[in-house]
Amino acid sequence: MKQGGIEVTMKISELYGMDVFTDSGKFLGTAQDFIVDLESGAVIRILLEPLPSNKEQAKVVLREKSILYKNVKSVEDVIVVKSNPHSH
Repeated sequence: MKQGGIEVTMKISELYGMDVFTDSGKFLGTAQDFIVDLESGAVIRILLEPLPSNKEQAKVVLREKSILYKNVKSVEDVIVVKSNPHSH
């Protein structure tokens, strides 16, 4: 993740349980799980619910209860995302 032009590296374990807010202050939930690109090691999505094993339920969680990591604006004490974080 880049902040102010500087590459910032965090352990994924530091993100678990963090509150997620929009940049307008709306609470979305807590970071429950993550989808990671295994080739690059980059986080792709933040899940606000654990990913169910049922394929149809998993699609719903990915569509409605996850946030594309590219929509993250900052990570400090909380995770701040752009106001419409579920957009593709």
